[in-house]
Amino acid sequence: MTDLKIIGNRNSQQQPDIKLLRLLVDKKMATDAGLENLVDQIISVITNDGRNIVGVLKGFDQATNIILDESHERVYSTKEGVQQLVLGLYIIRGDNISIVGELDEELDASLDLSALRAHPLKPVIH
Repeated sequence: MTDLKIIGNRNSQQQPDIKLLRLLVDKKMATDAGLENLVDQIISVITNDGRNIVGVLKGFDQATNIILDESHERVYSTKEGVQQLVLGLYIIRGDNISIVGELDEELDASLDLSALRAHPLKPVIH
């Protein structure tokens, strides 16, 4: 994808694009049946307030409330690399979830998050 608006250059000030998220997560959106297939796998969750939380999916319910273990929040900034805030065992309410996807562990491991610069995601406006 050559049109990604990912900020990898320290001097770049481009706005991140949803395509960045699709690069980091599997292309299929997780439905209830899809979530079942993601249990015990590393997923990325984008919340309605623009947070990116990564962790191991341990469970979910009919309201898509999810339980993540070994989770951390990735905080993006245009001035410094991605900060990873340890959250541990974490519950996210289903009504606050915007996107859920399986993380491509190989691609994720190849990223230098300390060199990645990006504007934080803006909240979802309904």
